[in-house]
Amino acid sequence: MSRNLKLVVNNDQKEENQKYFFKKEELKIILNLYAKMVSNGSWKDYGLTISSKQVSFSVFKNAAENAKYKICKNFKPSNKNLKYLITDTNGKILKNSFELKILLRDTNWKKF
Repeated sequence: MSRNLKLVVNNDQKEENQKYFFKKEELKIILNLYAKMVSNGSWKDYGLTISSKQVSFSVFKNAAENAKYKICKNFKPSNKNLKYLITDTNGKILKNSFELKILLRDTNWKKF
């Protein structure tokens, strides 16, 4: 079964069209962290997973392995602190927050 996926780059469109992906500002924050972690040798590759419930930015130590972490955005969280999550390979929630910037800033990636 194939799906047609749409990557929204222009965030000047209506909010309805943007709700199924990271906003431009969110993606910028994630990619800045990714660049920093790649430059120090911790991360090697990434992937994006999009569904009707969430979008996730998966981080890989090696391209042939499972994702080491996933930075997820839930579209309909059960409470506001579950909007942004960091999960491990098994889907266990390691950290969560209502704001992406706070979540990524306050995470000690070396301890993970």
